[in-house]
Amino acid sequence: MEISAAQVKALREKTGSGMMDCKKALAECKGDTNAAIEYLRKMGHDAAVKRQSRRAAEGLVEAYIHPGGRVGVLVEVNCETDFVARTDDFKTFVRDIAMQIAAASPLVVLREELDPALVEKEREIYREMATAEKKPENVLDRIVDGRLQKFYKEVVLLEQEFVKDQAGKKRTIEDLLKEKVGGLGENIVIRRFSRFQLGEGTDEAPGEGGEEQAMEQTPAEG
Repeated sequence: MEISAAQVKALREKTGSGMMDCKKALAECKGDTNAAIEYLRKMGHDAAVKRQSRRAAEGLVEAYIHPGGRVGVLVEVNCETDFVARTDDFKTFVRDIAMQIAAASPLVVLREELDPALVEKEREIYREMATAEKKPENVLDRIVDGRLQKFYKEVVLLEQEFVKDQAGKKRTIEDLLKEKVGGLGENIVIRRFSRFQLGEGTDEAPGEGGEEQAMEQTPAEG
């Protein structure tokens, strides 16, 4: 099947992958764009695994202040070379990660970074809830594990859904990261972040409850 330049260009714009990778994906998937996107994601995953051992010490530290000045984020994202760090694709990715952190309030980058005591406390709470709901004893562990997975998706950055995606796309930040690794051809690591919210840590935060409303009402930059 012949793949047109327009098809390749459209797929590249959607995924950020290289032209040759897009052409190969479309050929393998007989011109089906959605299948080609999944194919490229798998390619990106393979590339990410191979590149994880490569040193990533360049990159950017991004500062993002949400409109209204009530939430701020500092995030460090690393790549292998200064050349990639200066590309628009990488800068946009770092900016998107900072905005994700501002909007979705993750606690950590990876689930392994969570305090084990916090995870165990959540597990106990979910077990108590399931018991109070009179769930059968033989399925309690499965229910608890399922709720714990939902907890991870809420508080672990790489497992959160990308807030700028349209409904139905359902990419995680890890999916987005793998796409960038595949497209830019370098190991990329979200190293660390800090999120600051006005009044956080005080006995009574000013405008309590107002931040969530502000985040919903103010459209994300992009």
